[in-house]
Amino acid sequence: MASSSLWQRFQQYFLRYDDLGFSIDISRMKFPDGFFDQMRPKIEKAFSAMRDLEAGGIANPDEKRMVGHYWLRKPALAPNPELRSEIEKTNAQLKNFAADVHSGKIKNARGEKFQHVLSIGIGGSALGPQFIAEALGTAKDPMDIYFFDNTDPNGFDRVLDKIDNELARTIVVAISKSGGTKETRNGMLEAEARFKAAGLDFAKHAVAITGVGSDLDKHAEKSGWLARFPMWDWVGGRTSVMSAVGLVPMALEGFDIDNFLTGAAAMDERTRANDFRQNAAMLLALMWFYAGNGRGEKDMVVLPYKDRLLLFSRYLQQLVMESLGKEKDLDGKTVNQGIAVYGNKGSTDQHAYVQQLRDGVLNFFVTFIEVAKDRDRAAFEVENGVTSGDYLHGFLRGTRAALYEKERESITVSIAEANAFNIGALIALYERAVGFYGTLVNVNAYHQPGVEAGKKAATRLLQLQHDVREKLSGGTGKTAEEIARAIDADPEDVFHVLQHFASNDSRVQTAKGDEPSDDKFSLKE
Repeated sequence: MASSSLWQRFQQYFLRYDDLGFSIDISRMKFPDGFFDQMRPKIEKAFSAMRDLEAGGIANPDEKRMVGHYWLRKPALAPNPELRSEIEKTNAQLKNFAADVHSGKIKNARGEKFQHVLSIGIGGSALGPQFIAEALGTAKDPMDIYFFDNTDPNGFDRVLDKIDNELARTIVVAISKSGGTKETRNGMLEAEARFKAAGLDFAKHAVAITGVGSDLDKHAEKSGWLARFPMWDWVGGRTSVMSAVGLVPMALEGFDIDNFLTGAAAMDERTRANDFRQNAAMLLALMWFYAGNGRGEKDMVVLPYKDRLLLFSRYLQQLVMESLGKEKDLDGKTVNQGIAVYGNKGSTDQHAYVQQLRDGVLNFFVTFIEVAKDRDRAAFEVENGVTSGDYLHGFLRGTRAALYEKERESITVSIAEANAFNIGALIALYERAVGFYGTLVNVNAYHQPGVEAGKKAATRLLQLQHDVREKLSGGTGKTAEEIARAIDADPEDVFHVLQHFASNDSRVQTAKGDEPSDDKFSLKE
């Protein structure tokens, strides 16, 4: 009887788009019968807000900006001809640039073809291109790609050491809207120094993706970089993968940009449906609302059963958590909204944290991401009549059933295969679901004040480092408290700065005391 009732519920709450090779199953989320009726006013408000956003309304009221990532895959939707022309012109230019690189029309100083890409960015300027590279890359791509996505010096060294002998055949793509993002600037300077040390003219290898008129834009133009592509203020970093941010690396890697954008546009079209039961993005948003009582009370665990989608949960962390993690709602009330996202991949997780998911704290819901097609090559049987892909499918369905037995709820999203079209559609699905959910819980999904606060705090700490260094001297040295008093700073902050100096500057010496407060720091005479 139980299986029969689940079958009936499955048929009731299973939605598929046959033309997209896509489906979503929410039947294993145990929302009550009256849930959709209860949510109807919020649903209508979310549909209305999304229509206004796509029409060019000021969807980011804090910054008084339009939010236009939906126009990137269908420029005809842009609210004026100028924006439409900018999108179309940029896409044509970046495709032509990549074609010229691949053909050798654009080549290095030695007359050789470029074969490698070093992408420098952070946040959405890195996560999107990284996810796409992992999802679509093959051994046959005309160029491979490496990433700087932090300001970790050892991270820079590890990447540059891998491509050191190939620097001459490497294009560097620097991605920063303002041109002043410190992590990206630092990576660019480190790369430039390595190119210079190798006797290479960095400008002849460099491409800028930045705001028109930014410091980076001006620097790239003055220095004669290979190319410059725009970042628009109406595209946020976490939704920028279908702008030049994602498309330039994609084009250089040889991926199918047109199908990627077409897949996203096709999903957009289906998720504009005003019948929420036929709208996969609204169903996703409603399940998030139900699972967490509209308060994010449960974590979103994302389990893609495909190695190519390993980075999808990491990509979604920014898209979901930066968009929805807000202290105040649109009315100025303190609400502390958000949904925590984590995940790895199946079936790896069955040997990692699925044990806790099944038997531990019930503070989550699961999203399984299924890819129907196992592989491009002929099937290989690991047992009589059984392939590795059969096992992967069995583990997904088995884990789903095992979780449900213990009252663990789940959503299953399925795509036909991991190609450009379907990856574009998958990204578009989640972008719209995040937008809908933001309206359902009445927060601004398109700004990030917490991120800006962190940047300001980091700037203050850099000033503190400068002030501490000024007070270091020779002799017997000074304690953190002595230096803190001299510059009117917190002793703990000063202590950590001194520890950092001692670990990285051979001139700074430490005389350890019994307690941290007794440690003395000095400059080598």
